[in-house]
Amino acid sequence: MWMHATCYLEFNTPVATPFLFMLRPRSGWQQWVSREQYVLTPSVPVVEFTDTFGNLCQRLVAPAGRFSVHTSVDIETAEASDTAAGAHFVEVQQLPDDTLPFLLPSRFCEADRFSEMAASIVTGWAPGYDQCTAIVDYIRQTKRYAPGTGQEINSACEVNERHQAVCRDMAHLGIACCRALSIPARMVVGYFEHLQPMDLHAWFEAYVGGRWYTFDPTQGDHQGGRVAIAYGRDAADVAIYTQFGDPVELLRMDVAVERMDEPSY
Repeated sequence: MWMHATCYLEFNTPVATPFLFMLRPRSGWQQWVSREQYVLTPSVPVVEFTDTFGNLCQRLVAPAGRFSVHTSVDIETAEASDTAAGAHFVEVQQLPDDTLPFLLPSRFCEADRFSEMAASIVTGWAPGYDQCTAIVDYIRQTKRYAPGTGQEINSACEVNERHQAVCRDMAHLGIACCRALSIPARMVVGYFEHLQPMDLHAWFEAYVGGRWYTFDPTQGDHQGGRVAIAYGRDAADVAIYTQFGDPVELLRMDVAVERMDEPSY
């Protein structure tokens, strides 16, 4: 399927302010970028680099006053996320090197504090994909998805003590539990066509059966097109923008996602 996604950010910057943005999805085996646009108003010099997780990052200094970023992308992606019930657990010594950072505790995913809890959740489930499914089911049963309520980032431990959470924080809990079972897990931020209210979305992927699979505690099934923008250990690695120095005001943020016909260009 083809999707068209846009993101508009507008800031009020009292003084010239350094920014780091992460707003460009990259092509991969699950998605293919056909056309994109990236407009800065006013126009300023930008340096782009690839971080340690392969994300496309844009570095710039916004001038004092109003500053906006408008991105759009036409992208081909799957109509539903792949599933693989029964996919096997990959022993740590057999994991690819690039999955190993996603086994370790991180700032918002304290995997070392979830060993007993994760083991109890997956009792009776086959090691691998089915254990990840059990973890997602547990999160859905114990946490109410409450979009728009989480201004501060919560760690997995903090989420575990609450009854409701946003997508980002629910992903933190799922990641921590997977890592506690020696299953690599990473956070993903991107677009999801069925999200209501529309916004950027967060979910997680776990490495089982020799590849990464999508898991989303906020959604009841795997239907719907997804566009991944950034991957990381937790929310600290996948912020769509990071501002340095004196605080700035985010005046406006608009996200839109819709299906489109296959482009003829």
